[in-house]
Amino acid sequence: MNALRLLTSEFTYLNKRGNHLIYHNSKLLENVQHVVCCFKNFNNYIGPNESSSFIEFGNSVSEEEKPEISKNMLIIDSFLSTEEEKSLLIEIEPYMKRLHYEFSHWDNAIHGYRETERLKWNDDNTKIINRVRDSAFLPGSPQLRHVHILDLAEEGYIKPHIDSVRFCGNTIAGLSLLTDCVMRLVYDKDKSKVIDILLKRRSLYIMRDSVRYDFTHEILPNETSTFKQEPIRKKRRISIICRNEPASSS
Repeated sequence: MNALRLLTSEFTYLNKRGNHLIYHNSKLLENVQHVVCCFKNFNNYIGPNESSSFIEFGNSVSEEEKPEISKNMLIIDSFLSTEEEKSLLIEIEPYMKRLHYEFSHWDNAIHGYRETERLKWNDDNTKIINRVRDSAFLPGSPQLRHVHILDLAEEGYIKPHIDSVRFCGNTIAGLSLLTDCVMRLVYDKDKSKVIDILLKRRSLYIMRDSVRYDFTHEILPNETSTFKQEPIRKKRRISIICRNEPASSS
């Protein structure tokens, strides 16, 4: 960060040297300031212990495996303010309430749900969705334009599954509204390796790379929903999910 501040200072100085340098150096300054901003956001959102307090590793997960999992399963607590959560709900609730909860799913992955996709948001909520995208995806990463909205009933749950690689890429980012819940990750090639994730209300999770591809994920039903031996009672839950485009087959 000190080096970036020094570069910013140097470019500002050069801009004062002459008009012929102003445009060129101002563009360099703009790029450097963007990098500084990204580093600040990274430090604010993803501190070294930020995700770890929301992750419970099972006994079969080795110490060598934990850093890779923690790197690719990020939890940002209190990503939304109460006002932002309310703003999102005001926009999506009128439509969601017209839908019926379903207790079967096309690939048998979800029980007790209703869902939709949304392309356009009001101005305030567009800013929230853009903040999710900026936090989860690299600049220039092609993203699915439609945002997935999944409304899970209190008695609903999501069964273990891995999202199809045909429909989305290496990163899945989800906001949790209305309630806390527990997401469970299980290594697909060794079912004894289990990781439980506490998803707090108004948090954002970012699941990517090895965790996205190699682990099933699920939302536990209340009968088995615990975190660090404490019961976590899930109420009705709405998740707002952004994904990037699947990798090109070419």
